[in-house]
Amino acid sequence: MRNRALVIGTLALALCACGDFPPPRDMPPSPPDVNDPDYRVRSLKEWYLVGDAATPAQDQVTVFVDAPAGTDFVDMWIADLPPVRLAEQPDGAFGKQLSIASLPAGSYDVLLAANGARTAFAKATIRRSAAYYVLVSTDWDFSDPGDMVIAYQDAMHRDHPSLRITHFPGPYTFTDPAMTPARQARLVEWLVAQRDTFRDEIGLHIHPYCHFVVSAGVTCVTDQSTTMASDPTGYTIKLGAYNRQDMGTLLQHASDLFAQHGLNRPKTFRAGGWTATLDTLAALADKGFTADTSALNWARIEEWQGRELYTFNMTNWAPINDTSQPYFPSQSDHLSSAPPTLSLLEVPDNGVMIDYVSLDEMNGLFDANWDGQPLAQPNTLMMGFHPSQGFSKFEYQRVEGFLDYADQHLASEHLGPVVYITLADLVAVYTP
Repeated sequence: MRNRALVIGTLALALCACGDFPPPRDMPPSPPDVNDPDYRVRSLKEWYLVGDAATPAQDQVTVFVDAPAGTDFVDMWIADLPPVRLAEQPDGAFGKQLSIASLPAGSYDVLLAANGARTAFAKATIRRSAAYYVLVSTDWDFSDPGDMVIAYQDAMHRDHPSLRITHFPGPYTFTDPAMTPARQARLVEWLVAQRDTFRDEIGLHIHPYCHFVVSAGVTCVTDQSTTMASDPTGYTIKLGAYNRQDMGTLLQHASDLFAQHGLNRPKTFRAGGWTATLDTLAALADKGFTADTSALNWARIEEWQGRELYTFNMTNWAPINDTSQPYFPSQSDHLSSAPPTLSLLEVPDNGVMIDYVSLDEMNGLFDANWDGQPLAQPNTLMMGFHPSQGFSKFEYQRVEGFLDYADQHLASEHLGPVVYITLADLVAVYTP
């Protein structure tokens, strides 16, 4: 009889070791007052993106638990999903990969319990969020940005591997008589390398310099400056001074110059001084451009109060503010999205340029567009700087400080919903 009892006992242990346990209970356990330090939970992240047409979803949760001796099985409950049992791993841990694709944006509890306990040994929170798109852009106001600011941008990419930049070079690089062919080729080589290495974008920025405008066969306007009575160079002239037809000619000429010198034909745009009008946007749509980012958060350029640059933008972009989001402009009103709309996405420059804001202000704009909670739909923050020979070390440090701030919430690291994106890629997120 004693031998038989030993045999029966050994068989029972063997069955338990092979996983002959009751299935997970539908009712989740009570959360613990504090997580049990004897259990180590690994690989579970806090943030998981809800995908869209521009960014893949992060729909898989992976969990491993290192458990103390005597742990036969571990079960997991996430929100109202069916409970799952973690599988024992070769190293003795328990692990599972689970789809959370059915969970919409929000915050959800994760509970883990061992051996059928009615109180969990660990509680965690996961957050599902739409993307917070951060766009970093550069406006080439001059023909040659200079080697120092190019080196600064190389350092930005080195120190922020997830960063993508939307470069807005100007066509005047190729019409300025002071530019040598060798220097033009060097700048093209650098831009192409940024695009091909870092997935940056090469868009288009236009200040209507007369040497560019005349080369397009258009009469140069010199009496509608944003900063002075007149400007014979054309640099400070409002782009809205050119009607739809002439603007279309300038855009076509710029695109042709880019292609002739080895750049891609641009698809996105920002007007010099943000001075785009409805005619400007209509011309962009006519020429197949997919996005514009001239809509300015004008209150942030208070340095120009009393000058036409401020007055024009205050009037022309009246409703644009810190939290303005992308829209498709109406064919009859560039400040409305009433149908019929243009085929062009307008992405407000709500973060302005680093020239006009302190680091604290820039980070405040970041916070204004995301409060730290999961997003039900994508949000955008557009910021940038002028890459010129006057770009200072202090401006570089402000950009770096902002990138450090944004990097703390990168979706690629499951730290938050932040995704660096180019303007051209952002277009896929939105539909008219």
